Amino acid sequence: MDKACLECGDKIVGREDKKFCSDGCRNSFNNKINKDTTNYMRNTNNKLRKNYRILSELNGEGKTKTTKIKLLSKGFDFDYITNLMHTKTGNTYYFVYDQGYMVLDHDFYVLVKKDI
Repeated sequence: MDKACLECGDKIVGREDKKFCSDGCRNSFNNKINKDTTNYMRNTNNKLRKNYRILSELNGEGKTKTTKIKLLSKGFDFDYITNLMHTKTGNTYYFVYDQGYMVLDHDFYVLVKKDI
């Protein structure tokens, strides 16, 4: 029984568990499956990536302080986070993946990186 490539339909030669005729077809198939399906998803993911890049750039040490003005000047959007962490002491950390921040007094923020 001949197997057909899941992407282009060409005949597959080689191992019996092979699903694609080439790396190009495998990449193309997976890119179609994993692409953002709507503009809303794409825009949200782009904003999360931008926030992550900003936090990573400012927080090279793993823990540092910055100001709200500095975050905003780089284009940080406080409406886009991935999760919250509430500590036993009552503090709230806002995270974009493993990069996070906590609000301090007078528009200062402490930036942290979560150990994974």
